[in-house]
Amino acid sequence: MTKFALVLAASALTATAVFAQDATAPVVADTDANGTFSLVEVQAAYTAVTEEAFKAADTDASGELSADELKAAVDAGAFAAA
Repeated sequence: MTKFALVLAASALTATAVFAQDATAPVVADTDANGTFSLVEVQAAYTAVTEEAFKAADTDASGELSADELKAAVDAGAFAAA
């Protein structure tokens, strides 16, 4: 249980850190605590994100976005807050 709590806390910090510089940007929550962000998780914060835009942001083609990939997409304006 302690390990789960640590992973959850680390995930929350990662999600928060992605947007620490822009207080107006939505926070994408890593709801499954796997350390990456799924399309569903991203769309919960950025409702206008399409599957095509998500795949374009997924530069390593893993099917999930890392914190760096997510930040890059937001910084580039690919994921605009709705």
